[in-house]
Amino acid sequence: MYINDVSIIAYVVVAILGAIAGEITDILNYFLPKHKKIFSKENFKEYLNSATPKYLLMVIHIFIYAGILFRYGTNDINTIKYMVLTPMIISAFYIDHKKQIIPNRLTLTIFEVGLIFMFISMVFSNNVTYSMLQGMNTLQGMAIGGIIFFILTILGGFIFGKETMGFGDVKMMAALGLYFGFEGIIAVSIIAFLIAAIYSIVLLIIQKIKHNDVVEYIAFGPFIVISSFIVMFVPLEVLMVLPFVVFSFGKYRL
Repeated sequence: MYINDVSIIAYVVVAILGAIAGEITDILNYFLPKHKKIFSKENFKEYLNSATPKYLLMVIHIFIYAGILFRYGTNDINTIKYMVLTPMIISAFYIDHKKQIIPNRLTLTIFEVGLIFMFISMVFSNNVTYSMLQGMNTLQGMAIGGIIFFILTILGGFIFGKETMGFGDVKMMAALGLYFGFEGIIAVSIIAFLIAAIYSIVLLIIQKIKHNDVVEYIAFGPFIVISSFIVMFVPLEVLMVLPFVVFSFGKYRL
């Protein structure tokens, strides 16, 4: 039996890997905020004694992994690349939401793994010119991702007189540029700001209704992660014309 030209056996294997990835994410969520070594016998014993199976995390990873396999198939390096990336950015989502910080160790790992996949893509490509163009596109994605958020962070601090966006977001966007390339990271940036704007408006409305004037700090990392998954699953050509469809109230056709 096949689903989108992929054997059902592959989906079963991916489901098992997704469950394992869910546990890996829980390990990251446990150790990274505490700045503890993951590969430590004593620390790992502590984790095993206190941890319980995180079935929700497992289910989330299983669905995402199955979606990645459905979207890219078994012969695309993006399948492996995005499966490796998934537990890391879900951990970034959780930690930034809970602690308002994206650990440098996590960002550095995302960056290092991105570089590895870039070199793998270039080395195993049969077309030298294409591989060079892909490598340049990846490096451009890293540069533009970091530059956009760096400028916004500096401008935000200058205009409002306080930190409006953490440098953890800047470093994470630069690292994600290695995975999504030039056009992809621009799409991630735009979608992240759109989702953040919608969330902020809804939050302000709720606060007005409840007569609550307390200003809450909103971590931006979760919006980056959500937009990353959107770009991961939705083709760029669709994302590029989707705003025209929405704002033309369906008159503009895909």
